[in-house]
Order: sequence, then structure tokens, then C-alpha cells
Amino acid sequence: MANWTNDELNKIGSAEELQISGLRPDGTLRDRVTIWVVRVGEDLYIRSAKAHSGIWYNKALVTHKGRIWAGGVEKDVTFEEISDAALNDKIDAEYLSKYGHMPQFVAPMVTDEVKETTLKLEPR
Repeated sequence: MANWTNDELNKIGSAEELQISGLRPDGTLRDRVTIWVVRVGEDLYIRSAKAHSGIWYNKALVTHKGRIWAGGVEKDVTFEEISDAALNDKIDAEYLSKYGHMPQFVAPMVTDEVKETTLKLEPR
């Protein structure tokens, strides 16, 4: 399994937004969607603001593969579903810290329903 470089973690983790594109079963990329990303330790996480009804989220789960663009980094990734409550609390804290200047938009990102859509980005 590939690892993020420190440079990639710093650039992606500090980017305000990330563009994501899920991989179709035929190997082509879907349209890009702009979302938020947070870094916890040496890992990067994303969530669907629309919870399980998020179109990009459901399409990403078809193959669990895609590509991201953020902070000048373009990378093929695997989407790993996360259900660890303690880890999700740390991810909540990062969302609140990074995007807390927009309380009306960050509050929905830390609800139980949205937490269920947490995905870890694994480089490939």
C-alpha cells in the first residue's frame, strides 16, 4: 500500500477544498465535485454533506476508487469506509477547527448522519 508523503499531507490537509472524482466500473472518471477535507495525523478524511443521499458519495462507493485534486496535488485514491467512533470524534474536531469560521456550514458536517459517510483517502 502506498503512503502519503509529508508534502502531500501538508498540501491536501491545508487546502480549503478538495475536488473528487469517483472511478466508474469501466475505468473512466466521473465529473469532479468540490468538497471539504481534513487531516488527522497522517491520514486524510472526507464526508458527504448530504449524508447517504450525496450523489458523489454513493457513486464513490461503487468501486471505492477515484482521484482527488487539492493544494496542487493530483492523486489516485481508494475510499475506505470508517466507522470508528473515537476516530470520528477526532475528525469532528478537525472539521470544527478548520472550518469553524463558517459555523452554519460546518455544523451539519459533524452530525451523526453525516459521520456515517466518513471516508479515509488512501493513496494508490
